Amino acid sequence: MSYEYRSGLGWDSHRTASGRALILGGVTIPSEFGLDGHSDADILLHAITDALLGAAALGDIGMHFSDTDPRWKGAESMQFLLHAKSLLAEKGFELVHLDTTVILEKPKLKDFRTAIRENIAKHLGLSLELVSVKFKTAEKVGPVGEGRSAEAQAVVTVRRKVPEYAGV
Repeated sequence: MSYEYRSGLGWDSHRTASGRALILGGVTIPSEFGLDGHSDADILLHAITDALLGAAALGDIGMHFSDTDPRWKGAESMQFLLHAKSLLAEKGFELVHLDTTVILEKPKLKDFRTAIRENIAKHLGLSLELVSVKFKTAEKVGPVGEGRSAEAQAVVTVRRKVPEYAGV
C-alpha cells in the first residue's frame, strides 16, 4: 500500500478584548479578557482549520466562513474545524499528526494543555499522542508581548492511499 503525504500550515491572530471569553481549542480559559472576532475567535481552531484546508489545497478559512457573513457571527469555531475535516475525508485524506503553538503573554496556559489536547483529539478522531499543543510567550515584544493580541500556529500531516503501480 502506498500513501501520498501532504503537510498544511495554519496561522491566526486576533486582538485581545475585554468582555469576551478566551476560548482555545474549544476550551474556555478563565481570563480577564478574550479575543475579538466575528466568531468565537478561537485562534487555535482557526489555525488548525487553515492547516487542514491548506494540506488539501482547499483554500483558507475565510473562503469557507466569511467574517462578513452574519451566519457566522458568534459561531463556535469547532464547526469550522469539523467542516475542514469533512472536506479532507471527501478527498480521501486522513489526519496523521497535528502540532500547534499558541503565543499569548497571559494568562499562563499550562494547566489547560490536557483539556485542550483531549478536546481537539476527540473532535478530530485522533489518539491523544497525535495532538501536540505548545504554549509560548512573545517575551513582551510586539503586539502579542504587549498583551494586545494573541497568535496560534498549526502544522498538520495528512495522507491518502494511492493505487499501487501495476506495471505494463
